[in-house]
Amino acid sequence: MLTISSLLSTLLLSFHLTQDALLEKRGTWPAGPGNLVAIVILLVLLCGPTLLAGRRSGYIIMLLGGLFAVGMPVIHLTGGRFNPARHSDAFFFMWILIALGVIGLFSIILAIQSIRGMKVSTTG
Repeated sequence: MLTISSLLSTLLLSFHLTQDALLEKRGTWPAGPGNLVAIVILLVLLCGPTLLAGRRSGYIIMLLGGLFAVGMPVIHLTGGRFNPARHSDAFFFMWILIALGVIGLFSIILAIQSIRGMKVSTTG
């Protein structure tokens, strides 16, 4: 479940960052070289559930992905900058924010459970 929710968070984050770049009138993340940073971040978030699944580093990356996902609705909905009435794609934007919040929280819960469930190795 954690792998699926982490991959879904990464997909939704990519949709969200794309919308931010296209709707740069709001002053969020304009299209340009800064999007290369987003590509690297999304790559790292993708490596957590695929290449590092079952390892502590993978769980930590998935936890961070969940925190990023939860952060998007918090940033956009509490800042007072987003006015859904001014955008034609407001329904999809709001749906992504809500889905990011739910999937992000779910990923955080699962990642914490996975990290806590790992056995501590004592090699001497």
